[in-house]
Amino acid sequence: MVADQFSHVSEWVFDLDNTLYPPSARLFDQIEVRMTDWVMRELNVDRDKANHLRNTYWRDHGTTLAGLMRLHNVDPAPYLHDVHDISFDALEPDPLLASGIRALPGRCIVYTNGSAPYAEQVLVARGLAGVFDAIYGVEHADYHPKPDRAAFDAVFARDGITPEQAAMFEDDPRNLAVPHELGMCTVHVAPEATPADHIHHHTDDLTRFLSRLIA
Repeated sequence: MVADQFSHVSEWVFDLDNTLYPPSARLFDQIEVRMTDWVMRELNVDRDKANHLRNTYWRDHGTTLAGLMRLHNVDPAPYLHDVHDISFDALEPDPLLASGIRALPGRCIVYTNGSAPYAEQVLVARGLAGVFDAIYGVEHADYHPKPDRAAFDAVFARDGITPEQAAMFEDDPRNLAVPHELGMCTVHVAPEATPADHIHHHTDDLTRFLSRLIA
């Protein structure tokens, strides 16, 4: 049974975007538009160039912000405030997911490459406010993004996580490589599976998967 493979887990780490809400909500479509607009305005480039930079920096540096900071010395705080100024109307409360997370034994946290204030807004819209013991954004990792090892080290040290007793739920397969190396159970939450040695489990329905752990 899958629950047996999590019997040692007492610390549960959840990504936010496309993990604690379904990709069909398409929140990141809004964020990507705002990122492109920001790059156009601040770097004085056209939309095609801005989109190219946004995608290239995400691919090469983990997030667009990381590339902007490293290559253009961008101040992250105004950028994060601007790109996360979106509508949350597409999100609906999920009481079953809230119940599933509350039923997990031990400590549950959110760790996102977005900002913590943005994460808090998402959790409110999903009916998950107050469900987690802590919320960590990229600012808590000194703006190092997942999948960088330094990002995980910073957040896990801040929270006191023992990786051998922890599990990580994440939609981006890249961001599960370091948790696997650290000894965590890894769960890929996405519509389609991505076979890889560092991915131990896959689910396209987080609520249903959690129900199998607490049954």
